Amino acid sequence: MTTCVLCAAPDASPVQLAPGTDIAALCRVCAAALSGEITPGPRWRCLGDAVWSEHAGKQIAAYRLLKALTVEPWASELLETVYLDPEVLARAEAGQGEALAGVVHRDSNGVQLAAGDTVMLIKDLPVKGSSMVAKRGTAVRGIRLVYDNADHIEGRVNGQTIVILCQFVKKSV
Repeated sequence: MTTCVLCAAPDASPVQLAPGTDIAALCRVCAAALSGEITPGPRWRCLGDAVWSEHAGKQIAAYRLLKALTVEPWASELLETVYLDPEVLARAEAGQGEALAGVVHRDSNGVQLAAGDTVMLIKDLPVKGSSMVAKRGTAVRGIRLVYDNADHIEGRVNGQTIVILCQFVKKSV
């Protein structure tokens, strides 16, 4: 009996990680998550170990799921620290942006935003779930785009990762 390389669940089946030839043994839940049916939650903490594996198929599957979980702060922080061989990283990212290529993020002035840009807040923003207020004029460096929502970006303000509406930022030069 084969176990899932990500979560160690029993009854795993080999799954080809298109568009390449990499294969990983995945359970039903992990395979469904790779095809887009993923729900954030503590179940995915196993990806923290899997992404550091020496097995390329396991690394690719874990990396793709972590990219899908960027709404989870721990997943975003893990992606910032993980190192994949450039060849494995290219295979992990191959074909992943094509499904959502039509999503364009624009700031309050209509300027297109890209991952890694620096933006400035144009309004004081209360941060939900916190007593913190992100002040107008605060520079947010190295933003991340929320790939399935053109109205949201992510960035770090005062050491905390928050989701910011694009209508409340302007791109810095």
